[in-house]
Amino acid sequence: MCLAVPGKLIEKKENTGVVELMGVKREVSLILCPSASVNDYVLVHAGFVIDVVDEEAALATIKLLQELEEKNAEHHFAN
Repeated sequence: MCLAVPGKLIEKKENTGVVELMGVKREVSLILCPSASVNDYVLVHAGFVIDVVDEEAALATIKLLQELEEKNAEHHFAN
């Protein structure tokens, strides 16, 4: 299963950009979504920005992913 994750586009140069994904910066391709602008929240899949998304929805998804990560860490420490 593959998952697209939301992040904030913090740099843009032609068909590439840099997205901050939960505190990690990644270079991405903008070829599939050239209309994305700096400070937009975008969905990233396999190194490609595939869509611009609503900030509120992106932040809610990021919060959920962080909670899942914390629960997973707690589970590993408990075992």
